[in-house]
Amino acid sequence: MASSTNDFIRKSRSRQKIGSIASSTIFFIRESSCHQENETMASSSSTLSDPQSSLSHSWKHHVFPSFHGADVRENFLSHIVKEFKSKAIDLFIDNDIERSKSIGPELIEAIRGSRIAIVFVSKNGSSTWCLNELVEIMHFREEFGQTVMSIFYQVDPTDVKKQTGYFGKVFEKTCEGKTEEDIRRWKHALAEVAQIAGFHSTNWKNEAEMIEDIVTDVSNKLNLSAPSNDFGGLVGMESHMADLTPLMLQLDSHEVLKIGIWGPPGIGKTTIARYLFNRYSRYVDLSVFMDNIKTKYAKKTACSDDYSVKLDLQKQFMSQLTNEKDIKNFSHLGIAKDRLKDKSLLVILDDVDRPVQVEAVAKENSWFGQGSMIIVITQDLKVLKSCGIDHIHKVNLPSNEEALQIFCMHAFGQRDPKDGFIELACEVVSLVENLPLGLRVMGSYFRGMSEQDWTEALPRLRTHIDRDGEISSILISYDSLCDEDKLLVLHIACFFNGESVEACLAKRFVDVTHGLRVLAEKSLISMEWGKIKMAELLVQLVRKTVRGQSVSEPGKRQFLNDAIDIEEVLSDYKADSSSVIGINDETYGDITCTSKRAFERLYNLQFLRINSLGVNPQSMNHISQKLRVLIWHEFQMPCFPSSFNPKFLVKLEMPNSTLEKLWKKTQLLSNLKRMDLSYSRRLKELPDLSTATNLYDLDLSYCSNLVKLPSSIGNAINLNNLDLRFCSSLVEIPSSIGNAVNLEIFILYECSSLVKIPSSIITIASLTPLTLHGCSSLVELPLNIETVTEPNHINLSRCSSLVKLPSSIGNATKLEELNLSYCSSLVELPFSIGNAINLRKLDFTFCLSLVELPSSIGNATKLEEMDFSHCSNLLELPFSIGNAINLRILNLSRCSSLVKLLSSIGNLTNLEELDLSYCSSLVELPSSIENAIDLQILNLSHCSSLVDVPFCIGSIINLETLNFENCSSLVKLPSLIRNAVSLQEWELRDYSRLIELPSSIQTVNNLRELTLSDCSSMVELPSIMRNVGRFLKCLKLEVLLDDINLESLEVLSFSECYLLESYPESPTDIQELDPWMGRISRLTRLVLSGMKNLVSLPPLPDSLFVLEAENCESLERLGSSFRNPYMMLNFRNCFKLNQEARDIISRTWTSAYAVFPGRKVPQCFTYRSSGSSVTVKLNQLALGISTKFKACILCADSDGVNFPHLSQASVCCSITSGENALTGCYKNVGRVSSGHLYTFRVELETDEVTSPELVFEFKIQFGNINSETWEIKECGILQLLEVPHPDNHY
Repeated sequence: MASSTNDFIRKSRSRQKIGSIASSTIFFIRESSCHQENETMASSSSTLSDPQSSLSHSWKHHVFPSFHGADVRENFLSHIVKEFKSKAIDLFIDNDIERSKSIGPELIEAIRGSRIAIVFVSKNGSSTWCLNELVEIMHFREEFGQTVMSIFYQVDPTDVKKQTGYFGKVFEKTCEGKTEEDIRRWKHALAEVAQIAGFHSTNWKNEAEMIEDIVTDVSNKLNLSAPSNDFGGLVGMESHMADLTPLMLQLDSHEVLKIGIWGPPGIGKTTIARYLFNRYSRYVDLSVFMDNIKTKYAKKTACSDDYSVKLDLQKQFMSQLTNEKDIKNFSHLGIAKDRLKDKSLLVILDDVDRPVQVEAVAKENSWFGQGSMIIVITQDLKVLKSCGIDHIHKVNLPSNEEALQIFCMHAFGQRDPKDGFIELACEVVSLVENLPLGLRVMGSYFRGMSEQDWTEALPRLRTHIDRDGEISSILISYDSLCDEDKLLVLHIACFFNGESVEACLAKRFVDVTHGLRVLAEKSLISMEWGKIKMAELLVQLVRKTVRGQSVSEPGKRQFLNDAIDIEEVLSDYKADSSSVIGINDETYGDITCTSKRAFERLYNLQFLRINSLGVNPQSMNHISQKLRVLIWHEFQMPCFPSSFNPKFLVKLEMPNSTLEKLWKKTQLLSNLKRMDLSYSRRLKELPDLSTATNLYDLDLSYCSNLVKLPSSIGNAINLNNLDLRFCSSLVEIPSSIGNAVNLEIFILYECSSLVKIPSSIITIASLTPLTLHGCSSLVELPLNIETVTEPNHINLSRCSSLVKLPSSIGNATKLEELNLSYCSSLVELPFSIGNAINLRKLDFTFCLSLVELPSSIGNATKLEEMDFSHCSNLLELPFSIGNAINLRILNLSRCSSLVKLLSSIGNLTNLEELDLSYCSSLVELPSSIENAIDLQILNLSHCSSLVDVPFCIGSIINLETLNFENCSSLVKLPSLIRNAVSLQEWELRDYSRLIELPSSIQTVNNLRELTLSDCSSMVELPSIMRNVGRFLKCLKLEVLLDDINLESLEVLSFSECYLLESYPESPTDIQELDPWMGRISRLTRLVLSGMKNLVSLPPLPDSLFVLEAENCESLERLGSSFRNPYMMLNFRNCFKLNQEARDIISRTWTSAYAVFPGRKVPQCFTYRSSGSSVTVKLNQLALGISTKFKACILCADSDGVNFPHLSQASVCCSITSGENALTGCYKNVGRVSSGHLYTFRVELETDEVTSPELVFEFKIQFGNINSETWEIKECGILQLLEVPHPDNHY
């Protein structure tokens, strides 16, 4: 029956969710007898589940038989068991299971663990056991789509379904005394099993034939459902399925869907298609995978008319689809439609390059039945569009991580590089640019090689990557191009990969734009941001083709890319090299040519790139007059020779040159599009640009000696991008710049000598960002800057000489962001600033001379952010600031002259952040601040003159962070803090006059962090603080803790709490912590560092992850073991720990690490050794697939080596087995201390262990410190036999 694509995708998804549930079960109803109709049903089972769901399940049995009775067991069952075994089919037999009325877990597990269940229905009864078993099996079938086969032995299925006849009488007897619910369930199950197509004993002459047919059918079903390992090592398929599934789910059950899979050669399109075919072909009536269509049918496609091609392809299609090798009388194209119109199909056409190939087998949707899917795989997007295929999945390159995994699967048989091969593997992946085909070929090539072999092979592969022609299939699409497009591919591969080409090649090709589009449609190139990108593999293959033009005489090739070939041609100036049109030196230093006549015989040279300093710049005297592209990095001449003619130049790039000027006389530059002289720090002047009317891009950045631009720059009417950044000697811009009406990007920042901008700039309507920051000599802006209609962002930061802005700036109606930070001379803003109605962000940071703002600022109602930090002379904000109702962020930090905020601040109802930190003159806040209901962050830290905070501040319901740090004049906190229901962090550090917290703090439900460090006048906390959820930092604070409820506390710090009291009567120097510590059920971090008089710890909660007890010099005893297996324990410098305490620490399972003082590795570590390595004998250990070890190292004395106090160290552990490097791990252990033991856990995957010994080697590494400078004195290893239970350690 036809099945929709939607159905089979959804079925696959549901199978994957089953997990450990059996995908199919064979069920024999053992003591029921049924009489079936006299015809064998069409099929004998429900649909088998997707084998992908089986991959994660370890099946125990192939078949579960459901039967009952000694006669069945001794006769029919014994024969079928024997036959099953002969076919290698494992049958579950329940000889040892005790029968009862209920189905036990052992039997249910057996049903779950079997692929197929066979229900054997006989006439001699239907026991309670049998019927309950049937109910379970039919439940699995209904819920999870399990396969159930039925065998009716001398019983009619109709009697089973309706419980009539002899079978019905036996059933009635079984039902006596049973509940109505049980009977209902049994009847439903019997009705269901009777309708399953199965085997009827009356249809066979004898039991032997019947058993043979049953076993054959089961065998076929098992083969169909067997999990495929073909795709077990695939990487990244999930992301492709995530993209494809939504396309497939668009298919209605009454539709036929066509999907295109498009991408460049070697990227994995066919692999994706095979995965789809393997996964979904079982859910349709017929399926076919026609592979390599372009290759197999290329000759027929090229030499025949379209009808003949279609007829032949359709014949091959029908032959593969129906398994008929030689179809007779295939005379017209209507045969496929006639045969397939009522069938559901999955058709995959791989490597299609012409629309006729698709039309031959799938021209119209009406050819196929409902729910069919046609998948076309091609490199050519145009093919898909021509065939009307709109659902297209573009296959992109895998991510770097996925590419590395693909390569490693083929190189190492695992997803990660082996130890010592990480950098080499990454280099290979980079070399093939993540292309899956290249990753597979290169992985297979390197498999089994030593590290030295890899190192020696890599240089060769950089130029000869196509091993044995395995990747040359990519050139098939290249070979199918016309000559013009082939030549374009050659130019891109040999010179222009990664660049824009249209302008450079416009006069060499009839239509370069059309050619690029053809190459993109055929997936030979991609285009991003105007740049052409060709895969490195294809680049190398095309360059290999060019080398084939003349293997022994490189001067007869069109392009030269190899350094040796370039050097040979440039050094032999007598040889005829007229064939060469392009030289592309990508070596950065590998070419040496001292001859001044190097280019003398290169008459036709058009494209030149030199990156090597070894080429004599004097050779420019003989350069070709046909040059279109000249790129020469670090060109070492002050001026081009007089013979140089730039008439045909399209691109001139001379970055980092020593040029002082280009040429002396006026040159014809009508073809010039791009000029890059960046970092030419000796350049003093530009040539006459009167003829450079097509110049588009001019880069003069970092030309620090350039004083002026020629007035002729205005003739460059097509100039789009002018970059003058860091031209620190540039004093002025010519007024003719206004003629460059197409200028969009004008970068002037850090032109520190620039005094003014010409007013003509206002005529440039297309200018977008006017970037002037760092122009420290700029005194004023042009008066009519507002007529520049599109400066949405004006950046004048660090224009330290700028005194004022032009009054007309308010008319810049599109201005959204104005940055005046560090304009230290700016005194005021013009009143008109309020007219900048679209202004959203103002930055006045470090405007040290700014005294006031105009009242009109409030008219800029779209303002969202204002930053006045460090405006130390700002006296007040205007009252109109309250009109900026969209303001979200207001930063007044370090406005040390600001005395007060006006009441209008309360009108800022959208204000989210208000920073008043270090406003040392601020005396009070207005009560209207409570109206700023969206305020989330209020920072008043170091407001040393602040005397009072309005009590209503606690009514700001969205306030999350409140900072009163070092408010030294503030005596009392707002009492209504309880209304700040969102408050999470309250900073009161260094609040020296604070005596008490308001009692209402106990109701602040979301408070996570309360910092009270150095609150020297405060002596107690409120008696109930239930809701301090995360932090309570009581540094140097004397508080009473006897009544405080700390149940919700997550982090508790007593660090440096010299004055902390446990109870009012206890001594001030704490020696013991109270037992209530163990009752803080959510405590995850406990900091006790520096409690020098602490002697013992009480039992601590199991929730604890981090215990910091560093420098607890008197600590001797630990109250109990640590049962959290993920703890980090820090007992640095706890030298008085007794032996029991040290044993507890060394036995603790620490997935992080533990550190404590010690002089030798504890004896509990089975294998111990001096130095940094230890050998473990495997014949004494029981190893699983994955085995965990506990490691211990002892740090030797530093011998006077001085490490930074806070150096972060890592312990590197490497494990080897024979010559195999198995694994490595890094444990961050904070600061390394001599005479201390460090313990941590190491896990080993043992599948590649090849030696009876394992060698563990340890090394201490620091960020920037030589890892060899700190010695490991001893080390030890202990095998961990099981995952720790809360009540034990190992």
